[in-house]
Amino acid sequence: MKEPNAITKWLDSPVAHIATASFIAAGMIAAMMVKLLLHDPHILNIVLLVAIAGASVPLLLSLAQQVFKGNFSVDILALLSIVTSLVLGQYWVAAIVVLMLSGGQALEGFATRRASSVLNALAKRMPQTAHRAGTAVEDVSIDTIVVGDELLIYPHEICPVDGLVVSGQGSMDESYLTGEPFLIAKAPGANVLSGSINGNVALTIRATKIASDSRYAKIVEVLHASEENGPQIQRLGDRLGSWYTPMAITIALASWYFSGQSERFLAVLVIATPCPLLISIPVAIIGAISVGAKLGIIIKDPSILEKMDTCHTLIVDKTGTLTYGKPTVTSIDCFGGTTRETALQYVASLERYSKHPLASAVLAAAEKGKLELVELVRETTLQGRTLYIGDGINDAPAMMAATAGIALGVNSDITSEAAGAVILQSSLVSVDQLMHIGRRMRGIALVSAVGGMGLSLIGMAGASFGLITPIQGAVAQEVIDLLSILNSLRMILPTGSLTDFEASPEGIVQVSTGDAVVL
Repeated sequence: MKEPNAITKWLDSPVAHIATASFIAAGMIAAMMVKLLLHDPHILNIVLLVAIAGASVPLLLSLAQQVFKGNFSVDILALLSIVTSLVLGQYWVAAIVVLMLSGGQALEGFATRRASSVLNALAKRMPQTAHRAGTAVEDVSIDTIVVGDELLIYPHEICPVDGLVVSGQGSMDESYLTGEPFLIAKAPGANVLSGSINGNVALTIRATKIASDSRYAKIVEVLHASEENGPQIQRLGDRLGSWYTPMAITIALASWYFSGQSERFLAVLVIATPCPLLISIPVAIIGAISVGAKLGIIIKDPSILEKMDTCHTLIVDKTGTLTYGKPTVTSIDCFGGTTRETALQYVASLERYSKHPLASAVLAAAEKGKLELVELVRETTLQGRTLYIGDGINDAPAMMAATAGIALGVNSDITSEAAGAVILQSSLVSVDQLMHIGRRMRGIALVSAVGGMGLSLIGMAGASFGLITPIQGAVAQEVIDLLSILNSLRMILPTGSLTDFEASPEGIVQVSTGDAVVL
């Protein structure tokens, strides 16, 4: 993807939007002062024109870039509204439209940042320095840490990189990474994850990954990338916006043609600018990503929020997902005078360095089972949409064959391309929470978008019959935009339980296929 240039970045920045809105607002206030104190309409018009011209420059540059890309979005309505207002000499209307457009962009930026609050908090909590151990403890930037460096983690500090405990026995709180709010014991040889909070005992660790490759950095990277990846509901908004613009222009032209009043043409354009459909949906999507992150659910591909609810079959990779993925001793039967402790000691001594000759056969059988699993997922998906849950590491082909894939568990692969979401704790309750987040996001986004469009259409109808003046239309549209964005922000507000996992399992059919369970 081509990187945006410096001008594009500045035009899309919150600073540019706020500066533009502030400039046109200041010009309008100055014009009002001229009207009240000087009573000179010529000076008033000059002040308004200067404010409109100055504030329109960044807006026109942004619109020009969209037109050159062939994207005739609803912003074109704003351009037509401004030009028509100037041609008709309605400078106040032009000023309000410029203020509405720039203020709407600033408001959208604020709402997006508010919806991204959890993601921003995750990024900011990571330490920027670490204590490198050696002949003396040295504070260094985490960017300079290399694999093999020994680092000292003081009590209650955040672990800067993934590593292994070298010395010290204590505990770490991994709730930011696993969603499980309890301490994990740490002793020499134990793995530690970046982003974990150390307990009451200092630990020395050996870095096994650099900071940018560590788990916490990958989580933040994936979350921010997902903000740019709009799901089907976002693309639906783009498609609706493509026909909304010509429809609004057609209504405006028809009202002018049948009434003979150019003001009706302007009023329709003004109240149709901009469309809340394209503002409210991104806010709801980012809010859903933030809510998921707070629950230990990393939404990599936001389209999974829609796909999950369409799936009729759930296939779960049993080993390592529903189970721990390793055998355990369940009982020890002793004969003669041998005690349980003695038998266990002898067996442990023999097995410590064992390379069992049947290992290769077991691995081959397991690989064959995985191939059969992929075929099972493909066949099931052809019959009906399928949701696949695994660890995202050795079952990526099966996950990609399904309609949607979820990687489950603390050891799951954060960067796996096959998984649409990664759940950082081994709990199917989180899968249910993800489904509820998706349903809530879609409901809120559709209410904001469809409701906003409906109000705009009602306003356009009123304007076409001469019931709404251009200035009234501009104010009404700003209110509609504000209501749509505020409704989308409900996505991040506290709500009731996001799971009904305790519901009766009647009607669920379970089929065991060796390494997988089909529900």
